[in-house]
Amino acid sequence: MITESQLQPENAVRRDTVPAGDYYMQIVKKGQTFRILDLEGNQAADTLFYNANHPAERYSAIDTIREQGNVYLTTGTKILSDQGNVMLEIVADTCGRHDTLGGACATESNTVRYALEKKTMHACRDSWLLAVTEHEEFGLTKRDITHNINFFMNVPITESGGLTFEDGISAPGKYVELKAAMDVIVLISNCPQLNNPCNAYNPTPVEVLVWDA
Repeated sequence: MITESQLQPENAVRRDTVPAGDYYMQIVKKGQTFRILDLEGNQAADTLFYNANHPAERYSAIDTIREQGNVYLTTGTKILSDQGNVMLEIVADTCGRHDTLGGACATESNTVRYALEKKTMHACRDSWLLAVTEHEEFGLTKRDITHNINFFMNVPITESGGLTFEDGISAPGKYVELKAAMDVIVLISNCPQLNNPCNAYNPTPVEVLVWDA
């Protein structure tokens, strides 16, 4: 559902630009709202969420999909944890839908989807692993990298139940906005993938803005 935000960028308490291939890892406090802004269009922001006070609790694709009865996320979607708790709610969305099934690119999946020589190309899992290694204060390790949300990514489901990776449906200036229902660690990999049509084969920066309650 397309829903415009009433929040103004000049009132944000934090504003970060995340280059393609880089990561964003910050705590968003309960009651705060944050926006992922697709600056140039058709970019994919692969995102994980963790309970900042108990990181073993994290985003669950299974619970989120089951409770809302839809594999796509948009305005009104409640992001659930693996303990059935609401972590965040999407409160504004100018893109329309976001993927929960496509997963994150990895060096291994690059060889399966594209070609053997693509294995050495940078991937989202590399960014996440770098993030948890450089930020030991969050208490996360490789084993905590689980299934993610692909904001702005277009992964239609075929009639036979398969997945296809198609051109993105986002555009410059599109955004998704979420309000935190608990203190959450937000871990984003701004996808560096040069092989995927979802970002028009041209990875670009995204911006993350945070507002207080």
